[in-house]
Amino acid sequence: MVLDAGHGGHDSGNLGNGYKEKNIALNVTLEVGKELEKNKDIKVIYTRKTDVFIELHERANIANRVDADLFVSIHCNAHSSQASGTETFVLGEKNTGRNFEVAKRENEVIFLEDNYEQHYEGFDPSSPESTIAIGIEQEVYVEQSIVLARKIEDNFINKAKRKSRGLKQASLLVIRNTYMPSVLIEVGFLTNNKEGAYLNTKSGQSKMAKAIKDAVLDYKKEIDQNVGSSILGSEKLDTETVETLENLPLVYEGITFKVQIAASSKDLETKSYNFNGLSDISKLKVGKLYKYFYGSTSDYNKVKQLQEEAKSKGYTSSFVVAYNKKGEQIELDEALKSATN
Repeated sequence: MVLDAGHGGHDSGNLGNGYKEKNIALNVTLEVGKELEKNKDIKVIYTRKTDVFIELHERANIANRVDADLFVSIHCNAHSSQASGTETFVLGEKNTGRNFEVAKRENEVIFLEDNYEQHYEGFDPSSPESTIAIGIEQEVYVEQSIVLARKIEDNFINKAKRKSRGLKQASLLVIRNTYMPSVLIEVGFLTNNKEGAYLNTKSGQSKMAKAIKDAVLDYKKEIDQNVGSSILGSEKLDTETVETLENLPLVYEGITFKVQIAASSKDLETKSYNFNGLSDISKLKVGKLYKYFYGSTSDYNKVKQLQEEAKSKGYTSSFVVAYNKKGEQIELDEALKSATN
């Protein structure tokens, strides 16, 4: 995995309460790496281990060149108020309000780079239109990124006992071109008097680092395990769809429903003995993961029965997915609303 300490060198990051983001981010990053390196199955690569400036596009290039399985970028937040709390970002297009402000601040680092126009093709950090269209390369990995981000924020709450502002989506250049699950972590606000002081202590930095380290190990365990009941991601119908489900047609032409039972880094034969006795298994490689599905039908009632069978075999977190005529996965509620029988 690649660990990325935000900012560095002549880019100090934010200077809330006189603290330097670049120093705190580096300290936390090095602590995370030191602990992860104790695991013989994890190779840690750093975008920087000292106070040097690394261009945003080069941070992603480092991860891509080594074919990393994970990219984690660590930062500290800032605001004009006494806002507080952690945030973990994955790539997305929701650049409104506070999320856009974070994206804008982190992306403006490009102006400290030489030839930034060449590297970022006219990208304007102050324009929501510029940030909306940068997620194509990362889209396939967003699902896994969200899983890791949730684990990180849960650990900040339950282990580090910190306030969490939750998982967010924004268009951040540092994870724009990474070809792997990627997250950007804001460990807290240096501009908040108490939080800034906490993050400037060795104890505070160690607690935040441990929470991140534990989340990465938990994520790795989930990915590496043989196919089981733990699922990466979930599909949920909106309330309106659920309430009207009984009035919808049962068979949908042009739509194929499947039950996703697992996602794993292991490429398994689609034999029943690998899937707790379930047959009619198919798989799809997405990035470095293999997604495994049970059944294939255009009958929604049938696929719900298949889901119950999967749950009875131990796949308690299995969920229904939908594909259109082109074989493209679409949102389940979209399929149920738009398809005709």
